[in-house]
Amino acid sequence: MRDALLGTFRRLIRLYFRRVERIGEPPGPDTRGRVFVSNHHNALIDPILVLTDAACEISPIAKSTLWNIPGLAWLLDRAGAVPIVRRKDSPDKDASSNTAMFAKIASHLADGGNILIFPEGTSHSEPTLAPLKTGAARMLIAAEGAARTPPTFQAVALEFDDREQFRSRCLVVWGPVRRLADLTGTGEERIVAITAQMKADLEDLLVDATTHEDKMLIARIAEMLANDAGDGSMAAWSSLGRQVELAGKTLREADPVLVAKIREHVGAYYAELDRLGRRDRQPDRTPQPAWQRLALAPLAVSGIALYAIPYFIPRMVARSHDPDAVSTVKLGTALLVYPLWAAGLVGLSLVVLPPPLSLGAAAVVIASPFAALRWLDEYWERQAEATPDELTQLARLRIAARTAIDEARSRFTA
Repeated sequence: MRDALLGTFRRLIRLYFRRVERIGEPPGPDTRGRVFVSNHHNALIDPILVLTDAACEISPIAKSTLWNIPGLAWLLDRAGAVPIVRRKDSPDKDASSNTAMFAKIASHLADGGNILIFPEGTSHSEPTLAPLKTGAARMLIAAEGAARTPPTFQAVALEFDDREQFRSRCLVVWGPVRRLADLTGTGEERIVAITAQMKADLEDLLVDATTHEDKMLIARIAEMLANDAGDGSMAAWSSLGRQVELAGKTLREADPVLVAKIREHVGAYYAELDRLGRRDRQPDRTPQPAWQRLALAPLAVSGIALYAIPYFIPRMVARSHDPDAVSTVKLGTALLVYPLWAAGLVGLSLVVLPPPLSLGAAAVVIASPFAALRWLDEYWERQAEATPDELTQLARLRIAARTAIDEARSRFTA
């Protein structure tokens, strides 16, 4: 059942995201006794991404309140999830209420099981890591004495180009494997050291910033540099983004005027992109051949017409929820709405139309949404129309932005 669920969610997550990219080496099927620690920005989407990208079996640790959601408790149990009672969910809880659960997790690790935990404690939308809680370190230490294999831990970072958007992109970054035995010490001192190493590993993998404005500036500079290098992937963006982040920290102290100049020119360029409905992109991108678009057109148009309502229902439902859970709500709602809608359309075609028309209509109902998705992807990649004067102005703004960036790069490397 667990393997079937993971296989299903592996396909669903690659349907929800246009592209799932990876940096680093994910754990192999023989991985044992490891704690995986990750940042947490996208509610239940985050553990699904980690579990479906790893080859080994991993038990995620989740807040106990998720077991109160009808249907979700069954899925969590089948996935081997472990409930933890957080103080924010139960302010009057007894300090020892999780003792038995911690002992169970430590025993699981000692027996060679793997755990996924989000040490920030909650999903959030801040541009930087929240302070890490020490639970992961305590679990490792508790398992150390009885462990069959030496316990290890590994950071895994998750980045999204637009976490609330269906068919956006995401990046899974696997960090180095750390041996618990390499971090020595006793008592709280050792717990603090282990937690600090986890934090340092996550910060090394993530593009970090103090404010949302700084994170946006870093992302835009990294996007321009990656596109100019002919690689518009999120992997290139992440690598360049961390370099830009490091350079920015140095330049803010050494030359704040230059940083302000970069912010001004990059902001002006992206403001014009937004006004024109365009995006900075790779110059060598190869669009989908015209004959493929024409061949898909009948199915795509049918898919858009047949599935317009279920396409917008998850969006409307997600509007009333926590922004950190938008993708989770959209995916969960779609898993309910789309199969029911498709089953209804197939049933209607079989009842209303005579064979073989009914079978043909049922086939269109099943295949058309995938053709519509292909068109949607092409829409995201397509340039908006612009006049020659607008394109000229856009080019000037981009040159000004790149000139300021290059000035900073030369100053930083001098």
